Amino acid sequence: MTKATPPFWQSTHLKDMSPSQWEALCDGCGLCCLHKLQDDDTGEIHYTKVACRLLDCQSCLCKDYKNRKQHVPDCMQLTYDKLEQAQHWLPETCAYKRLYQGKPLPKWHYLICHDKKAVHKAQASAQGIAISETEINDDLEDYLIS
Repeated sequence: MTKATPPFWQSTHLKDMSPSQWEALCDGCGLCCLHKLQDDDTGEIHYTKVACRLLDCQSCLCKDYKNRKQHVPDCMQLTYDKLEQAQHWLPETCAYKRLYQGKPLPKWHYLICHDKKAVHKAQASAQGIAISETEINDDLEDYLIS
């Protein structure tokens, strides 16, 4: 009897993942593409419903992922080296954050359940709440998620 090979996210350290393995960790929730506000007094991060103009609010995928930095220069390309500083604004369900913290992927993550829509079914995405920044004229504080 042979022992099954563990999946790459269990057998490969984040810093050693290939670009395709790294990209495969993204569950497509779109939560990292929501604008966030930081409380000046506490440093706490608050999510808003307002999404980057490149986020397709229905699919929660970037409309031009490959060229996003050309359209949104301050879009952060998440890398292992940036994970430490990015942890405070990534959602608790984020695969990168969870693996960095030694936690398992959520049961609904498509690498576990093989269903790319499971993140939406689990209500762990921006689907149904996100509004494109192109559609608002108000203050971001008016769109805080409680």
